[in-house]
Amino acid sequence: MTAHKPGDPTTLNRLYGRSKGKTLRAGQQDLVETLLPRIAVPAEGPVTSAALFGDERPLHFEIGFGGGEHLAARADMLPDHGFIGAEPFLNGVAQALVHVDGGRTSEGTPAGPPLGNIRLHHGDALEVLARLPDASLRFVYLLHPDPWPKARHAKRRMMNDGPVDLIAAKLAPGGEFRFGTDHPIYLRHALMVMQRHAGQFEWLCQGPQDFQNRPGGWPETRYEAKARRLGHEVWYFRYRRRPAN
Repeated sequence: MTAHKPGDPTTLNRLYGRSKGKTLRAGQQDLVETLLPRIAVPAEGPVTSAALFGDERPLHFEIGFGGGEHLAARADMLPDHGFIGAEPFLNGVAQALVHVDGGRTSEGTPAGPPLGNIRLHHGDALEVLARLPDASLRFVYLLHPDPWPKARHAKRRMMNDGPVDLIAAKLAPGGEFRFGTDHPIYLRHALMVMQRHAGQFEWLCQGPQDFQNRPGGWPETRYEAKARRLGHEVWYFRYRRRPAN
């Protein structure tokens, strides 16, 4: 067990990196202005299943969802579960909104029904995570985070003691933390951090095949697809939350 207190602001990441890229397309901008306010995580107060969805359901949380393809695919697989995604990059939020709205055909019309079991936060994931009740999450996902490969930037990585303590606090016993990366420096760093948290998490791994192959029910992200096109090896990690002592 680490000596860090879950949620201690002195050990948590701050939000780094850019927040906006190229100009949004007209359809994306319209979704940001009309759909996002309807499905946004409230700015204040506890973040609970009842507050977000009006009922009690298993909750999932994705930290930095990129373009939202993994979040949307998981939400489509599990329509009775609630999904919360946080992403600071506006263009990623806009793309996720397209998925939530049902996707688009080549003609620009919705490709399917909207996903009503997703709530989004445009901003810092840790701020929302801290407002969730302890032991309230079934899954937490951290897929292909910014590696910040230089040693002097290591404190900026999401896989650090403060954020991992917070994830542990918010996961229910038996809940699962999934982490994926194609960056060898981040891989080594993450394994070192998670070894320090072995009292909180059980690594679900029997052999190399468990972290070299994407598990079932783990949709591919566009970042993973890009990594494979570039010839990178991709690693997948599943950790189960141990019962609190």
